[in-house]
Amino acid sequence: MQCGSKRILVGRIAGIHGVKGWLKVMSYTNPRENILLYTPWLLRFKETWREVSIKEWKAQNKGLIIAMEGIDDRDAARTLIGTDIAVLRSQLKQLPRGEYYQADLLDMEVINKAGKGLGKVKEIMETGANPVLIIEGQGRHLVPLVWHRYLLEIDQDAGIIRVDWEETD
Repeated sequence: MQCGSKRILVGRIAGIHGVKGWLKVMSYTNPRENILLYTPWLLRFKETWREVSIKEWKAQNKGLIIAMEGIDDRDAARTLIGTDIAVLRSQLKQLPRGEYYQADLLDMEVINKAGKGLGKVKEIMETGANPVLIIEGQGRHLVPLVWHRYLLEIDQDAGIIRVDWEETD
């Protein structure tokens, strides 16, 4: 798979809204409306991805609701609950040097100040306060994504993240 064709998860279908096929969307972007900048979306149906188009959207409470092309009733919308929303990496804007998308941190090697490898980033968990790197290697580490406190350096070229985190047994 070419770098530009890599899929990046940007949200998921969280529920249905009303009887006309509107869907509640949980956006992983910040701010949440940024998910709408990246179109078309790719939805995962079982193990295949399908391109979809958004007809209309509205901000509602702390989330978003959308009307999608081809989904016109509650029953059709219900089949999409829990579906991942992705975009191609090539759809995201190029960031200045030193900035990164969280998805770019996945599978990077994590090394602490003592030079000990902790493992690789397998997931990034949103906690409300700040994201947390879930690192798996010989053990499992949850490192808050907080610059200058725990996160010291991200070297994207080398694929290494340096952290201030002690290995525990």
